[in-house]
Amino acid sequence: MGALKEPHGGELKNLYLGAEAAAEEKQLSREMPSWDLTARQICDIELILNGGFSPLEGFLGQADYESVVGGMRLADGLLWPIPVTLDVTQEFADAIGEGDTIALRDREGVLIATMAVSDKYTPDKRAEAAGVLGTTDDLHPEVDRLLNHSGPVYLGGSLRGVQPPIHFDFTHNRHSPQELRDLFAKWSWRKVVAFQTRNPLHRAHQELTFRAAREAEANLLIHPVVGQTKPGDIDYFTRVRCYEKLLSHYPEQTSALSLLPLAMRMAGPREAVWHGIIRKNFGCTHFIIGRDHAGPGKDSKGEDFYGAYDAQTLFREYEKEIDISLVPFQMMVYVQDRAQYAPVDEVEPGETQLTISGTELRRRLKFGLEIPDWFSFPEVIDVLRERHPPLSQQGFTLFFTGLSGSGKSTIANAVMTKMMEMGGRRVTLLDGDLVRKNLSSELGFSKEHRNLNIERIGFVASEITKNGGIAICAPIAPYKGSRRKVREMIEGLGGFIEIHVSTPLEVCEARDRKGLYAKARAGVIKEFTGISDPYEDPENPEMRIDTTEITIDQAAQQVLLKLENLGYLS
Repeated sequence: MGALKEPHGGELKNLYLGAEAAAEEKQLSREMPSWDLTARQICDIELILNGGFSPLEGFLGQADYESVVGGMRLADGLLWPIPVTLDVTQEFADAIGEGDTIALRDREGVLIATMAVSDKYTPDKRAEAAGVLGTTDDLHPEVDRLLNHSGPVYLGGSLRGVQPPIHFDFTHNRHSPQELRDLFAKWSWRKVVAFQTRNPLHRAHQELTFRAAREAEANLLIHPVVGQTKPGDIDYFTRVRCYEKLLSHYPEQTSALSLLPLAMRMAGPREAVWHGIIRKNFGCTHFIIGRDHAGPGKDSKGEDFYGAYDAQTLFREYEKEIDISLVPFQMMVYVQDRAQYAPVDEVEPGETQLTISGTELRRRLKFGLEIPDWFSFPEVIDVLRERHPPLSQQGFTLFFTGLSGSGKSTIANAVMTKMMEMGGRRVTLLDGDLVRKNLSSELGFSKEHRNLNIERIGFVASEITKNGGIAICAPIAPYKGSRRKVREMIEGLGGFIEIHVSTPLEVCEARDRKGLYAKARAGVIKEFTGISDPYEDPENPEMRIDTTEITIDQAAQQVLLKLENLGYLS
């Protein structure tokens, strides 16, 4: 294939056993401890097994992990910027030892691989966040995952692949590294420039990729991520339909679409280097890096986590070592005077440049406003409008939170009644006490169990919202971490309106209709929110309501007016 060379670190890995050996491994796995892989781990294991993560042959052991965190290299010195680890619960880790072999299964129990455990270790996750992500601010989604949601123990070891994870969607656009390399050879593509994306593509992206392919004199591979991306991103089903529409606007036989089942870390510069290694493994010779590559947005101080072009700078340091060429680009803008797109640094003084940000696009979709033809193709916008109808037609969740006795359940009931009186929408109330009785009766009141209860409420609300209904939730929900997780579950599916019923503790305690505060003061009830357990006030809710001086009916009217103002009621 001429310009195509060996992947980073030597030959392309393929860790799948042959049919006979795989059948034998399945029999042996019945006697092994079994771990059910998370959605993220499914993404990682697929790319380890098929060679997308070459030279890795398994999840990182402790020496490799520490070397990657500290210096972007495996213990043998080979460049590898992102730790790929298997995090498990303490209970599972305690039941196995180094030297054991474990079965790794998908959520349906299907055996994907076995792993010979070489390492079992407890990582310093704050050090990992600081080293890999450059921050310990948990507004970064990967910091939040590391510190608040991942298992406490990592297992390392080599893998033996039994069968690939099963995909039922877009199978014609899913390729292993070897399959894609074989296609490039069949098509006589000697040079291939890859474009990474986790968002829908519009005319600016088309122009950028056109220019990149022309500059590199290469064919174009649109290689979007369809594993895990940033919480709140548009779902990949919608995005892939957009990509398929857009592909018809590229010249025939010059461009292709292939889907990458990657779990992104949103690690900015380090992730750009990682993406380059992955694309080299898939047979690409060039890689496009634009503005804020793999950036997660702004931190808790309102500043970007990474500089706009930091990813390009770091990639250049390792470009020759990876053996894939960087194609850098600045942001593309529409120059009205020329009626065409250009990089922002090529716009002449006095020329009028037009852009529509992602925030502005979402606003126009929410309210059914015009989206100009210079911004995107009509067929792409049609797909987005189908997935994101105007707010008045979308499902949404009203999430009331506050102390016991604050009035949240009563307000929630009043709002539900008024919305049912209005008609036209399906409304479901998920009251905290009723959910405890019917969905979480086995749970106690530890922080872990409270978080699990809130996450269950969030899951039910997300399903209602996804299907165009209205979910009204009224739990205490004392911890900001669990509330944020519920928001992340729902915001990509519809609206999420958090309402802090901020009635002061002394007012709530004076009401005390059930005598709960008195029992808590007497020590009869342990871990009672506001007395012996903290309530973490929401920092930026959509609404705050104090019921000290207003009636429930007035509070409900405030909620309805807020919904009308936001566009959810027409």
